[in-house]
Amino acid sequence: MSLTATATSTGDTLRQEVLVDGRHLLITDEPAHLGGTDTGPAPHELLPAALAACIAVTIRLYARTKGWKLGALQVDVDYDNASTPRRFDVTIDLPPGLSSEQVRRLMRVAEACPVRRSIEAGMVFDEHLPASAGPRETATPSSALTIVTPGARPPTEVGDKLRPSNSARAHGRRRLRRIRPIRPGPRDRAENGG
Repeated sequence: MSLTATATSTGDTLRQEVLVDGRHLLITDEPAHLGGTDTGPAPHELLPAALAACIAVTIRLYARTKGWKLGALQVDVDYDNASTPRRFDVTIDLPPGLSSEQVRRLMRVAEACPVRRSIEAGMVFDEHLPASAGPRETATPSSALTIVTPGARPPTEVGDKLRPSNSARAHGRRRLRRIRPIRPGPRDRAENGG
């Protein structure tokens, strides 16, 4: 399955209208201190937003198939876009009253969210001009860039830990924080000569 997003900018502005799969329109912009008008999130802010929404929807869909009433559900994603490799700290706030088995299954389902799986799988970018653009002096040949996500491996190979947060205990809610160290796997070290 392929999805398409088209960003359109008119005039000398940093505001973009993004048409997603021909059905939904999003607005992105940059903050005023970068020359934007701050009428929408910056493009890089959509990545943690997409991950948070995907995890929440994936959990909710699974709970529906099991007939579990979840009530309020919150997923917080703290995205460190300055670190290398990039880091996501995901906190899933599940409602009280779930059994430990239900919590275990929901956390496992959260790991299968399509956005997360896409990030972990790595990405390939093929940037090019449309064929109708014709030759331009500034045009460069199409090039592919592959991003391999360090530490991308099945969750069972990583030392996962869950710990309840202090604020959750104080409010009687089950709030678990996934601690996920990112370490290069043996294959990554072999490919990089390490």
